[in-house]
Amino acid sequence: MAIKLNKEESIFRNELIFTADAKAVNIDNTLVNLFMLLKHNGIRPKQRARAGSNSFIDLETLKRVFSKLEEEGSITGFNNNPEAAVLWMRSNLVNMVYRGNLDKEKISSLRPIHLESYRVRNATNTRDYNTADQVYLMLGANPTVRDDLKSFLMEGWDQTTSKINLGNELDVDSLGLLHIIKNVKPGFLDSSSSLNQIRPLLNEQAELYCDDVRRLLVYKKKLPRNVLIEYLKTITSFHLSIYIQKLIFTLPQMVENGTDTSRVDWSIVVDATDDFESRIAKMSAEEAENLGNNVNDYIKSTFQVNAALRRLRLEKTNSEHLGKALELLKNKPQEFEIYFETQWDILYSTLDDDDKELIQDLVKYEETYFDRYIELILKARGNYQFRYHMQLIDNLSQKNNERGIMGQGRSKKHPRRYVLGTRLLETLVQILVLESDGKDFHTKSLSIEELIQKIRDRYGLIINGLSEDRFKDADLNTHLAFKENVEAFKLKLRQIGFYNDLSDAYILQRIRPRYELNA
Repeated sequence: MAIKLNKEESIFRNELIFTADAKAVNIDNTLVNLFMLLKHNGIRPKQRARAGSNSFIDLETLKRVFSKLEEEGSITGFNNNPEAAVLWMRSNLVNMVYRGNLDKEKISSLRPIHLESYRVRNATNTRDYNTADQVYLMLGANPTVRDDLKSFLMEGWDQTTSKINLGNELDVDSLGLLHIIKNVKPGFLDSSSSLNQIRPLLNEQAELYCDDVRRLLVYKKKLPRNVLIEYLKTITSFHLSIYIQKLIFTLPQMVENGTDTSRVDWSIVVDATDDFESRIAKMSAEEAENLGNNVNDYIKSTFQVNAALRRLRLEKTNSEHLGKALELLKNKPQEFEIYFETQWDILYSTLDDDDKELIQDLVKYEETYFDRYIELILKARGNYQFRYHMQLIDNLSQKNNERGIMGQGRSKKHPRRYVLGTRLLETLVQILVLESDGKDFHTKSLSIEELIQKIRDRYGLIINGLSEDRFKDADLNTHLAFKENVEAFKLKLRQIGFYNDLSDAYILQRIRPRYELNA
């Protein structure tokens, strides 16, 4: 069935709700583009076109750069150890698409280990589908944290002179990257942006992300730079995943209530056992299935908001416009229905007789022309958006990755479920062992119960749900499932070196900070 939507009707993405397109997202690309936004204060400049042989950056280009650097005396040993140098570049300096496939692999960008990383990239292979815009908006919830992050990422580079600052003790990877870009002119053209007029729809979630970034930056003198960047990458992907999942449940409530202040109490049961057949795995899979069941409502709500904005002739450039659209959807004046009767007639008239029959059957229970019009748009674009939103959630959740909160087996018997990757858990523990006195942070040991409760209260991840209202009448299987989950959680903590219960003394069985910090 060919439903001819115009350009405005077919566009789903709404920066006022969530800036990202539903596509296959690579979190490294997100960071590279985020660094560009941080450098240019929320503006995504256009990359200047390069002609001829300089149009694409590959390993041969970088080898020539390092050879020239050795000729001028900036580095030594490159020409004497070309194979080792290439291995170092491949593994430590560049991101690649189709890595390992020698016929297809290409450099996408320098690794996001310094704010200037974005300056050497092949733009077509570094698409982030506007996820970086969402992270930038979230950082805007606390401009001080955003500026602190920018300062940390800029270390070792003098922005005024565009030279390496030798006073900073940088790791060899960051120094190698800076030597590459020091003679590269920015090559960017100015462009306009409306990002700074938009605030995150779920502001409390954005503030939580900022607080996590602030806590990670406390470790910048304790941790190797590349480790801290990996933590930043992990927590950024994690928060983007939580944000879109909360939004899926929240936006339909906002549309129903006519206000952007509506909120839902979101929480999920996570499986720490790494066992597809465990009791807790089945409970967690039900949570993931519930998410999938609500994605269509989110897609419908977004199309409704987009339609209201078109009716009001308001752009998706100012957060105040979203509130007006939601209010209009709650209290529809008479001319609202007349307008969408016209829009319905225009779309309906483009269908052939057989398709008209199918559509009439589809909308026969819809009472208004607005609802019929939205159903027609969903018929044309709904399945596409559902498929790619599930892919987006998988990518942001780092599915089947140690940084992730989502897992899925190859068999249909093992559907999506929420998990707790060891590297994600390590990042969360590093954050949660920090305690603020209002001014500074210091590390504090935690009991298992305290850590489990902090993870629940802060992120909505349920490891032991027996104290939750929804499990107050739980049966024996549920009790056994949570007991098994807590034991598996302890095992994960042992694996990453935070927990040791060799002593029988309960008071000694605590989560110990890896790096001690005094207030």
